[in-house]
Amino acid sequence: MEEIKLFCPATIANLSCGFDVLGLCLDNVGDEMIIRKTSEKGIKITKIVGADLPLETEKNVAGVVALAMISNLNLDFGFEIEIYKKIKAGSGIGSSAASSAGAVFGINELLGRPFSTKDLIPFAMEGEKLASGSAHADNVAPALLGGFVLVRSYSPLDIIKIKSPEELYATVIHPQIELKTSDARSVLKQNVTLKQAVIQCGNLGGLISGLYTNDYDLIGRSLNDEIVEPLRSVLIPKFDLVKQKAIENGALGGGISGSGPSIFALSKGKETAEKVAKAMSQVYEEMNLKYEIHVSKVNSDGIKIL
Repeated sequence: MEEIKLFCPATIANLSCGFDVLGLCLDNVGDEMIIRKTSEKGIKITKIVGADLPLETEKNVAGVVALAMISNLNLDFGFEIEIYKKIKAGSGIGSSAASSAGAVFGINELLGRPFSTKDLIPFAMEGEKLASGSAHADNVAPALLGGFVLVRSYSPLDIIKIKSPEELYATVIHPQIELKTSDARSVLKQNVTLKQAVIQCGNLGGLISGLYTNDYDLIGRSLNDEIVEPLRSVLIPKFDLVKQKAIENGALGGGISGSGPSIFALSKGKETAEKVAKAMSQVYEEMNLKYEIHVSKVNSDGIKIL
């Protein structure tokens, strides 16, 4: 195989109680990438459509992760990458992760899969480090593996895929403001109280348990963030009202998607998720604030070959 075309999905990270350790993969929102072998060694980004991002290999997340991946392989050929961005940068649904995960996945396929999918995650994390200053895995891991993903440990890296309940749907609304991950991280405190840590641990354990047992009520009760959301929510227009309207219209719960400004809600069933989408949209329509909204089943497969 000399060329591959990919669908690189958007993701929701943190999921309220799982800051930097929990994420899920969306099914109908994502970028496309074309990666092909070239006779010239190294990595070239030849085209980016849909976003004003650098073509320089060392400044682009796809280029950085590709270089990291091939650095020890002693190849006598290289790769060129085309990126068709449909996930807006700074949206909070894993724009940089889609490019990072797509690049390593595609090159691995063209090389005959020398790495397992889990082995690709540390390479993809290098793109997140470039984008946000932090090599987190809660977006790239679900993009590569699909479903829900728990990062149990970063040192050593220990990642667990969790199957999504069949009727679980996500609604994500993106108010058209840009909120950089690095800026959203700057408002966080480095210390939390023991009381906050205890509540957060209980919610994270409850959410994981709810996913495994298909207990939708438990999932809803567990979607609460004691630590990060109170600090970041002030950066997002009408956050509390959007979340309130989602829950009033049947959502199990919700919160900030990644570092924001997108807001997510989880629901049982597509019909409820679409009703929630209308209620969330109405808040921004009344403000005359432009937005994008997505309703998606959880993608159990991750990146797809087109």
